[in-house]
Amino acid sequence: MTVLLDMKTVMILIVLGHLFSVLLISAYWRTHTKDQILSKFLLAKLTQGFAWMLIVVRNGIPDVYTMSIANSLLFIGFALETVAMLRLMQAFNRSAKMLYIVLTLGAIIGYLFVIVFNNHENIRIAEASIGTALIMVVPAYFMIRSKAASYIMKLMGLLYIFTIVSLIGRAIVALVSDQTIGMFTPGIYQTFTFLALFLIMFIGNIGFVLLLKEQADQELIRLANYDDLTGILNRRTFVSLSKQMIDEYAKKREHLSLVLFDIDHFKNINDTYGHHIGDRALQQLVKRIRSMLRGTDSFSRYGGDEFAILLPGADESEADRMVEAFRLATTQILIPDMASSLSISLGVVTLIPTEQTRLETLYKLCDKALYDAKHNGRNGAARTRSVSLPG
Repeated sequence: MTVLLDMKTVMILIVLGHLFSVLLISAYWRTHTKDQILSKFLLAKLTQGFAWMLIVVRNGIPDVYTMSIANSLLFIGFALETVAMLRLMQAFNRSAKMLYIVLTLGAIIGYLFVIVFNNHENIRIAEASIGTALIMVVPAYFMIRSKAASYIMKLMGLLYIFTIVSLIGRAIVALVSDQTIGMFTPGIYQTFTFLALFLIMFIGNIGFVLLLKEQADQELIRLANYDDLTGILNRRTFVSLSKQMIDEYAKKREHLSLVLFDIDHFKNINDTYGHHIGDRALQQLVKRIRSMLRGTDSFSRYGGDEFAILLPGADESEADRMVEAFRLATTQILIPDMASSLSISLGVVTLIPTEQTRLETLYKLCDKALYDAKHNGRNGAARTRSVSLPG
């Protein structure tokens, strides 16, 4: 059975596909923050849609004009779409920007060179296919090779690779064929071309939406689990993780330590220098202490300027060493526009938990130790001795 397609109808469907993509993205864009990722993808779809429309209605207009403009716009549209994808993956930097300027200009100049010096449709098809394939290589590489790539991203990368292979195959067929072949010439090549074009549009439109949703989901997870100012765990997530860790170490019969601390005279810092300096102090403090923690430790902003750290496996000696290191490191933090240095007061409790041990009880004991540290003159630590808690 031979499957032949009316390519003008296919082209109109492709134009409509880009048009509906623009309409849907525009509706989304109106109700969300106007960012560069969405705006570039929207511009890419508009550019590609206009280019395909120009190809459809080119009857009576010399190819040297319509195909030069249309394919140049397609190269620009594909490049803008790829840049939007790379921005979505946080893989777009100065080097990538320069690369895409070079690739896009190279593809356009190469195509115009063919138009002027060797204007055969087979050669035009080969150059356009190779130029488009080169533009798609970088996102395909990042989607496949990135360590942080999700399953959706890896699947997108495989589809990109399949499309690149299809484009290269299209170029080879065009170069080795003895007959003049074209997009509007009935035959198997025409069907193959349609499938390649449809796949490019499908990957671009559906893939972008899926990656955008995945990014939004990840942002919701971050907002639900992490403190927005400091980037460490929020109280709810810390409590949940700590309860799991207490149960685990109760089964292992091993030590763990809980540390509470806050910044000495933090209210005076806000009142004297302003809340923006207070926020900067919190951020610098968190950055310094987080760099000193082990991979198993949990660090949370418990509320205001109060922080909590759970140290699994740390006995009294290890916990005291780490707490003193936190205190000394804090005194070395310099905040611009702030005359005095920071200091913290810390409360510590260490124990081998049992099945009856509750985080609420640990917190109360640790909070009392923190109060003792403040009562003793601040810029120091106090602890509740190792105990086995009934609950």
